[in-house]
Amino acid sequence: MKKTATAFAAAVALALLSAVQPAQAGTPDAGLARDSVRTGLSGVPFYMVMIDRFANGDPGNDRGGVPGDRLVNGFDPTDKQFFHGGDLNGLTGKVDYLAGLGVKAVWVNPPFRNRWVVDFGAAGAFAAYHGYAITDFTSFDPHFGTAAEMREFVDKAHTRGIRVFFDITAGYTADEITFDGAHPYKTLAETPYRDANGKPFDIKAVAGRPDFPKLSAETSFPYKPIVNHPTLKKPDWLNDPTLYHNRGEAAVFEGEQLEYGDFFGLDDLMTEHPRVVAGMEQIYSSWIDTMNIDGYRVDTTKHVNDEFWQAFAPAIQRHAVAQGKKDFFVFGEVYSGDPLLTSHYTTDAKMPAVLDFPFQGAARSFLAGKGAADLGRVADADDLYTDADSNAYSLTTFVGNHDMGRLSTMLKQDRPGMTEQEWLARVKLGNELLYLWRGNPVVYYGDEQGFAGVAGDAEARQDMFPSKVPDFVDQDQVGTDRTPGDGNFDPNHPLYKQLADLAHFTAADPVWKRGNQVLRLGDGDVVAFSRIDRESGREYVVAANASTVAETVAVPVGAAGRYDRIRPSVDQAFSSAVGDRKLQLTIPPLSTVVYRSSKPLPPAPTGPRPTLALGNNTTDGRTALIASVPDQPYAQATFAARVNGRWQILGTDDAAPYRVYAKTKATQYRVVVKDRQGRIGSADLRP
Repeated sequence: MKKTATAFAAAVALALLSAVQPAQAGTPDAGLARDSVRTGLSGVPFYMVMIDRFANGDPGNDRGGVPGDRLVNGFDPTDKQFFHGGDLNGLTGKVDYLAGLGVKAVWVNPPFRNRWVVDFGAAGAFAAYHGYAITDFTSFDPHFGTAAEMREFVDKAHTRGIRVFFDITAGYTADEITFDGAHPYKTLAETPYRDANGKPFDIKAVAGRPDFPKLSAETSFPYKPIVNHPTLKKPDWLNDPTLYHNRGEAAVFEGEQLEYGDFFGLDDLMTEHPRVVAGMEQIYSSWIDTMNIDGYRVDTTKHVNDEFWQAFAPAIQRHAVAQGKKDFFVFGEVYSGDPLLTSHYTTDAKMPAVLDFPFQGAARSFLAGKGAADLGRVADADDLYTDADSNAYSLTTFVGNHDMGRLSTMLKQDRPGMTEQEWLARVKLGNELLYLWRGNPVVYYGDEQGFAGVAGDAEARQDMFPSKVPDFVDQDQVGTDRTPGDGNFDPNHPLYKQLADLAHFTAADPVWKRGNQVLRLGDGDVVAFSRIDRESGREYVVAANASTVAETVAVPVGAAGRYDRIRPSVDQAFSSAVGDRKLQLTIPPLSTVVYRSSKPLPPAPTGPRPTLALGNNTTDGRTALIASVPDQPYAQATFAARVNGRWQILGTDDAAPYRVYAKTKATQYRVVVKDRQGRIGSADLRP
């Protein structure tokens, strides 16, 4: 999704450093032309579920097989910070519920064995019901169930066409390493790492190298690590204290502390060490083999050095492909609203995709009635994600999650005093935007039942089965008189029915998977964008109105003639593009409409005649390449760089303005443009 043509022209005028004229007819290098990347997961709706809070199929495992009180086995269904009893048997029993919702991929929280309880004395105790304090990466936590029960869940999900994803951690383990006394973070400048002989070395310079220095627990670290239970963690290599950073507790999550500091006390792995890289590759390759899963969501991606991801993510995908899983998908959590940072991990760090936090923030702002400007900025940044094997269409989009909380809660905070009717309407509007925007929409468990709450983290992790948590039992929910105390698996809930309808609607037409996305309008409380199908050439216009009054707008479009309204569906509702091809639409308050052109976009009189220019580089050192392709209603522009005498594909963009941002030392750049009729044009540029 891109900015408008007017804004693009202004940007090129400011950024243009040099340009060339189009190549002569017959000279384009057709061998470089590509289609814009779409994965087998593009447009697939996800459902994120926390096993412990979803369904309790086997009360016999509530205490993990260990008798005693909550400080022993972690079970206390009255405390939001402890295990409540949800398990894999329960999840398996609700596969039909998920299928009815239209879910095609389920992402479960880390299911591996955890350190059950951390007791801080007067500060309180907490249990790892969430799965992020792992001690054993080779087995499942008995609170959740057994390996056989996990495989039963995966197999049943697959029979209903649902893929299964594990949430994983690769940069930290449970808190087992301690130090003598207080241990605030010590900087690299203050206390550099030293090899086993006491010689200082630069950890960034040796990250991932096979000649990584040998280390000693006695001499190498700012703090001498103390291992209280030397056989607790599995695999056994995780018990080696020299494979952790041992720099103390991070006080802030920025700068070097982001990568080297302990994260809320969790033991931070030295992911620069080749043994850690190889070990994590082995762990997560083995689960593909034994559980037949379909992908991973990777926690705290920005807390780990790039070299680790550059090795880990491709290795995991290669292993999956070797096992016949060509669409195995890995996406990371980069908790940031800055697309320059989030896109870094899909380009430089080689992650296939990330969670789209920039979209979440912009969507929240729009849905709260603060205008469409932030959505426009997110759309304009989409080209930052484009490279040879991925782009923004692979991003996983969401409006709320298990850390920050639910959209319903945020809207209550942003618009205090809303009526129940308006609250429901705004949440529904958010669902429409989530499913119709590019990317893979993720529904957070319970959102389909109207869960709300008061905040994020533990406050947003209510039980789907009847809750016994005092703070949960009487909470208001959107669109129903039920509360978490009642239990909530109601297929007649208005949000369940809406999400099921959206899943059916988007699955019924390939445009929502393979179509490109072009911003058409972002004005006040209205955002409008097109999705154009590369095969049929038909244009689908989505217009959303976050105002409490109807809005009439003129939306620029690419095709002439009649546009039929297909959502909400009615008999013979249509509008026509008139004059300079603008579609006149009236959007009801707090609603979305979708129109489809009756004819394909018209072909241009001639094939593409692009020009290529350099734009201003990004602040993280990427070169901006911009192609202008006049008079083409639809085209795909593949950018390439000549490096050491060979062409290197940088990426393919399928919506104007055609751009790519890359780090490369090239002697020549080329853009090869292909239109819907298969005609090709190219342009070259020497920096």
